[in-house]
Amino acid sequence: MTVPKHIISAATIVINDDHEILLIRGPRRGWEMPGGQVEEGESLTDAAARETKEEAGIDIEILRFCGVFQNINHSICNHLFLAKPIGGTMATSAESLEVGFFPVNKGLEMVTWKNFRQRIEYCLSEKHQPFIIEF
Repeated sequence: MTVPKHIISAATIVINDDHEILLIRGPRRGWEMPGGQVEEGESLTDAAARETKEEAGIDIEILRFCGVFQNINHSICNHLFLAKPIGGTMATSAESLEVGFFPVNKGLEMVTWKNFRQRIEYCLSEKHQPFIIEF
């Protein structure tokens, strides 16, 4: 019997008081929301906050769970959260070549990797929440 391998990840849509979205530019996918894999023994919300801090230098407060995008073929479940910045200093990392807050409309135009723009749009629209998108 093969042991199933699933990847659980968490990402944040961080909106500041000026209604700007936090985006990182990664080396592989271009502009996107911060996020990554949940480590063993770590909660989803802790992973979302850790990944945001690691990739962007920003401390966050999670405001709400928005939904899940499940990539069935690759066994990946990405849990998405809406958050606000509460501290830290913007900084790049090995996973982020650039980091910044952008007006939401401009930010949405910058995000071009697969369905990442849709993920952000669903998190910004309460009428879609909670959601589970299977693809």
